[in-house]
Amino acid sequence: MNHRMPSHAGFTPQHRTIGRAAAWLVFVLGVVYALVTALGFLSLESPHDPIGDPYITIMRLLIIPLAALYVVTMVAIHAYARPAVKVYSLTALVFMIVLATVTTSVHFVGLTVGPRLEATGLSWVPLIVSFEWPSIVYALDILAWDWFFALSILFAVPVFRGGSRLVRWVWILLLVSGILSLAGLIGVPLADMQVRNIGVIGYAVVAPVAFLLIGIVFGRTQPLREDTERSHDSQSAA
Repeated sequence: MNHRMPSHAGFTPQHRTIGRAAAWLVFVLGVVYALVTALGFLSLESPHDPIGDPYITIMRLLIIPLAALYVVTMVAIHAYARPAVKVYSLTALVFMIVLATVTTSVHFVGLTVGPRLEATGLSWVPLIVSFEWPSIVYALDILAWDWFFALSILFAVPVFRGGSRLVRWVWILLLVSGILSLAGLIGVPLADMQVRNIGVIGYAVVAPVAFLLIGIVFGRTQPLREDTERSHDSQSAA
């Protein structure tokens, strides 16, 4: 005897609790990151200068836990996704894991090895660890956020298609965030990091608001309890 499974089958109380907490922490750390970034830009004598200390150090310290929280939230989004769109949510999760791996590596190096290399005064060091274009770590971080983050967010968009007004707002904000983040790549062939800041708006301004709403959506979603899920599984097998 076949029974139709709930639309959010597999979204357990644990997914709801952890996912909601992670999504809201993304928003909190994202707001702090945006404020620090804004202060860093205001401290510059020229808009073409890289953001310096203490702002860049604080930003790096925020990005490392922020990237991990994005992954945790995406795990919950995959559990929340309807069976028909789980291929998109799984793809989004994979891309978010890649984003977290690359950007965490970049900023951990920047916090630990980077200052020691820069203190040597060697001419080639800025090409490796400087956050002034062009450099290897800068290019990797752009790849992480303007490519892998953008792809992750865009693949998560179908998960929130339809539903309540709140869910539709999540859909809109994720779409805008993904498009803006992807558009930041235009700054690379132009060698213009001011153009690349379009991407910063996508992932540092729009995305945290979207994840705040995702946390609210999780809170309003009735999770499927384990005993109910086992009952559905046994009935389907029968």
